[in-house]
Amino acid sequence: MQKEKKQKIIQKFQTREGDTGSAEVQVAILTERINQLTTHMRANKHDYATQRGLLMMVGQRRRFLRYLRSNNLESYKSLIKKLKIREIN
Repeated sequence: MQKEKKQKIIQKFQTREGDTGSAEVQVAILTERINQLTTHMRANKHDYATQRGLLMMVGQRRRFLRYLRSNNLESYKSLIKKLKIREIN
């Protein structure tokens, strides 16, 4: 991921000034990387090393979202709505 794109994501999802490590920011960065790797995997179906990395990133994002859901439900709901990850009832 390019440095400028990562900085834009951080600025968009940070909770306070200088925030680069909150769960919201990390989920947003992981989502962007997952989307990039998903397009790569569509073109390169037999790239199993990338497939493993992609699955590990999806699991890491799932753990961050579970943490966020248990600690700050409103932030969780707004984040998945912004990122269009899943449907909320």
